[in-house]
Amino acid sequence: MSTDHQQYSTENQHAAIQRFADAHGITIVRSFIDAGKSGVGIQGRDALQELLRTVESGHAEFRTILVYDVSRWGRFQEPDEGAYYEYRCIRANITVQYCAEQFPTDNAPMSAVMKSLKRAMAGEYSRELSAKVFAGQCRLVTLGYRQGGAPGYGLQRQLLDQHGQPKAILARGERKSFQLERVILTPGPETEIAVIHRIYQLFTIDHQTEAQIAAILNEEGIPAEAGRPWTRGTIHEVLTNEKYIGNNLYNRTSTKLQTPRVLNKPDDWVRCNNAYQPVIDAELFARAQAIINERDHRYTDEELLQRLRDLLQQHGTLSGLIINETAGMPSTATYANRFHSLRRAYELVGYTPARDYSYLAINQALRSLHDEHVTHITKELTSTGASIHRDQKTDLLTINEAFTVALSIARCRELHNDEYRWVVRFDTSLDPDITIGARMAPGNKDILDYYLFPSIDVLSDHCRLARTNGFVLDVYHALDLTPILNLARPILLPEAA
Repeated sequence: MSTDHQQYSTENQHAAIQRFADAHGITIVRSFIDAGKSGVGIQGRDALQELLRTVESGHAEFRTILVYDVSRWGRFQEPDEGAYYEYRCIRANITVQYCAEQFPTDNAPMSAVMKSLKRAMAGEYSRELSAKVFAGQCRLVTLGYRQGGAPGYGLQRQLLDQHGQPKAILARGERKSFQLERVILTPGPETEIAVIHRIYQLFTIDHQTEAQIAAILNEEGIPAEAGRPWTRGTIHEVLTNEKYIGNNLYNRTSTKLQTPRVLNKPDDWVRCNNAYQPVIDAELFARAQAIINERDHRYTDEELLQRLRDLLQQHGTLSGLIINETAGMPSTATYANRFHSLRRAYELVGYTPARDYSYLAINQALRSLHDEHVTHITKELTSTGASIHRDQKTDLLTINEAFTVALSIARCRELHNDEYRWVVRFDTSLDPDITIGARMAPGNKDILDYYLFPSIDVLSDHCRLARTNGFVLDVYHALDLTPILNLARPILLPEAA
């Protein structure tokens, strides 16, 4: 189930499956539920992946899998993907029965044809729904309403009721409650607005580069959005994003049906000018764009491509993050505008922008490490005398029946020589009291260190970390698990007189 508004919620599916089981004398011993997850791909479908692992382990405590209908495997754009997952179960001598659809049980050719048709229809449903949702989002954007994403530094989201009247300011992670409510952007805290004005002054008057401005703000201990350090890329975003002059832009990039993200041409952008109160004067914004354009236009096409070749030779790979974070390098927007797309620029320098799937192997290893490390943490906590309850489905640890702890393992991403990034993701559905963010060392073989985030200080669903992050984030830093062990260790209180 991907949303709570769908016709068949997990509860309805469970009830239908239970009725089918009762009618056929089947006992349900375990349920695998992916609630709030898109069925377009298997990524993020933890329950489905757990089902397949259980089936192929040879230790499954069941001999039959009951599925509501064919589309519950997923609404894959490749219809055979759903068939593949079903086959993996059948290959393990576990039968699959559908509760809401009647298929012949003898694996006759007509059964295969009917299933293939149903799978194709499920994929087509996702494509049609995607097109309808996109059209609706574009219409709302042209009316001046905000569609998705964090507001950005110096901005905040204003909730409007169905009559267009201001209702409340949405904090990070908060969403509107009713479908007819709308969201717009408004200027944020005065301190952040002052920082944005200073960035424009440093850039347009003092002629500082983005990298120099980032260094100045970091040295002064001024954090960027969500307490992260400033980088060349984040400064460039502030200087180039039209939302700071009140324009509402949408579809600058797109990734539909879990396909790789692409940069769209300006002609494909959806916009509404003067949609909300600006933070920066349009004339000042135009001066900043003129400086950026003049700087970029100094390069001929060949010079731009040569810089890209040099960067490719240096790193062995290319990405938007590498380009934007390299000092003195023209931005990805420059390459996209000059060569019509970043992908075309890649092709011109001989780099095939095929998606790198090496991260899948890393993620699979990290999932295994996650289970092992939760077990390790449980043993360490138990050794202190603490009582631990581990939720077998979510790995949420309840310690001393007093507080909960979740583990998030952050993969190490290498940008360039000795420069790394980590993303700690917070499971807002579990809402743990403490999230242990374990940073992997370069190479993603061993754990480097930890960040212990209390829920009261978690303002987003993720946190980006660099090698050093300043006092705002490093106050949560720990070299090992000692702080959490000390917190869990029972303390004997003297008897009351």
